[in-house]
Amino acid sequence: MQLHAVGWTRPGPYFNLVLLLVFGLLMLSISRVALVVWQHDRVLAAGIMGDIFVQGIRADLILLGYFIVIPLVLAPFLAHRRSAQLWSAMTRWWTTGALVFIGFLELASPQFILQYDSRPNRLFIEYLAYPAEVFGTLWHGYRLALVATIFGTAVLALALHRALKRLSPQMATWPVKKLLLTWPVLMLMVLMQIRSTTAHRPANTALFALSGDALVNSLVINSAWSVLDAVNSLRKEATSSEIYGAMAREDILAEVSAAPWLRDYRFPVAELPTLHFQQAAITRERPLNLVIVLEESLGATFVQSLGGLAVTPELEKLKHEGWWFEQLYATGTRSVRGIEAVVAGYPPTPARSVVKLSLAQHNFYTLALGLGKQGYQTEFVYGGEAHFDNMRSFFTGNGFQHVVDRKSMQPRFVGSWGASDEDLFDAALQRLSHLHAQNKPFFSLIFTSSNHTPFEFPDGKIALHDPVKQSVNNAVKYADYALGNFIRSAKQQEYWRDTVFLIVADHDSRVYGDSLVPIKKFHIPGLILGADITPRLIQTVASQIDLGPTLLSLMGVSSQHPMIGRDLVRDSTSPGRAMLQFDNNFAWIEDASATILQPGLAPLSGRYQADTGQLTLDATEPDPRLVRRAMAHVMLPSLLYREQRYRLGN
Repeated sequence: MQLHAVGWTRPGPYFNLVLLLVFGLLMLSISRVALVVWQHDRVLAAGIMGDIFVQGIRADLILLGYFIVIPLVLAPFLAHRRSAQLWSAMTRWWTTGALVFIGFLELASPQFILQYDSRPNRLFIEYLAYPAEVFGTLWHGYRLALVATIFGTAVLALALHRALKRLSPQMATWPVKKLLLTWPVLMLMVLMQIRSTTAHRPANTALFALSGDALVNSLVINSAWSVLDAVNSLRKEATSSEIYGAMAREDILAEVSAAPWLRDYRFPVAELPTLHFQQAAITRERPLNLVIVLEESLGATFVQSLGGLAVTPELEKLKHEGWWFEQLYATGTRSVRGIEAVVAGYPPTPARSVVKLSLAQHNFYTLALGLGKQGYQTEFVYGGEAHFDNMRSFFTGNGFQHVVDRKSMQPRFVGSWGASDEDLFDAALQRLSHLHAQNKPFFSLIFTSSNHTPFEFPDGKIALHDPVKQSVNNAVKYADYALGNFIRSAKQQEYWRDTVFLIVADHDSRVYGDSLVPIKKFHIPGLILGADITPRLIQTVASQIDLGPTLLSLMGVSSQHPMIGRDLVRDSTSPGRAMLQFDNNFAWIEDASATILQPGLAPLSGRYQADTGQLTLDATEPDPRLVRRAMAHVMLPSLLYREQRYRLGN
């Protein structure tokens, strides 16, 4: 059948761009249908089945409009008879590239959803900076998905190239007058397609937040737009928190400093608005040492006494020996988010963690920086490559005097993410003995990695919880086993009686749930023990940012710092609060209430039941006092970062 006979030449020089629109809509619709069928329980519960497809096509048209408008701008200059061959080849390759890009991200979406309960987003972009580590993880843990995605993308690329190469020669040229008369009309139509609304602001991802389930909302849009929107967001890191609205600087500072645990402090340096002097609640002749064990992905999901699985028997035994946190919450879903909260006491924002941001690479407050000024030796011990996630740069620029990573160890077992936790703790024990021998106080941050996909650890160490060895439950059980051995060995050392140990997770292994912010998956264990720490149960809601001030007080360290967290030594029973960043959604938890901020949308409120992990949204307007409190605490860290105010005085 001749293409002329069925009218395929009517688009003339715009033939390939029409194919981009048609093929793009077809591919994205097929993918969305497949994803909805896969997640039909969540979609049915959200009650927006029809809206997903109607608004999904709208979102697809916006994405495809962006791809079409770029070559369309060049049409008046290239879509003529003399340059027809160049124009045809250029639009053919552009269409192929755009469709392959779209197809690749749709093929990659199922595995990403399994891990992060969302379409590919900013995490997808951030991980691209570490191809070796990411490829190792994918190859050892998700080989089938990786091969299927690569193979599917290759088949798609070949099929598209052949189809477009066969069809493009049929593309006709138009007279110059017809081309120039139709071009403005087409440009206007495509621009309207991109804007997709007559409202004051063009359509954005917030427009498609149609339910209380973040995953279902992500199914409405497409993965390519989700990723490109993340790239755009990364370009606007300095003003990241402004996506929730505006708040005057003086109002932000007044609201934050009015917290019960801060209102009695003085903030004497105007240019450093959160800098204050914290008097330690415990007076000691010689301040204690500090060891923080940051456990990779060890959420409350795996701790039986916190409502999880029984795969952390060593931690369960240790909890009776120190301060055990029952309602401790991570600030985010990435290791760097946990690092900034635990090590720097820094609250979360929708931007990347400050561990990776340029203005925080020097003179940014951390416990290491503050303790170093008081004569402490400070170091970071990690079983992988310390450059990952920019940790080496951030730590060495902000007070850590020594970094020990995989290159400095002689591990017996090495996985995709580095030395096993046993090898890591063996190296840490050697370093702690060395530091103790210097007769100076010390602070050591130990960061584990065995509980990380693809969950590789030595054979014969534990009785497997799951029949398949490389599972998250088995990896957690091994990590717990290694932790137990480490603490037992540390107890035999002279420095035990002079050292405070904090065991805490950076985040949970996989954050998911049928709500805008799956609060339950931010719940993590925390334990402080060692020295003369007596057992205590901390039942109030607490955040990772509260750990820094609390540790300083237990150690007997009185100092200036900019942390806004709560010293739980002085008060561990009054109602607390937590702040959670889940992609672009921010949740403020206070008692049993939850206030949720979303970009471009009105704040929501709800009730959170910690025992069941259920968040129930209210139909009424949220309490303006809680909204103001949430706004102030999400705006403050962006303000401090942008103005470089999160530091010590001169």
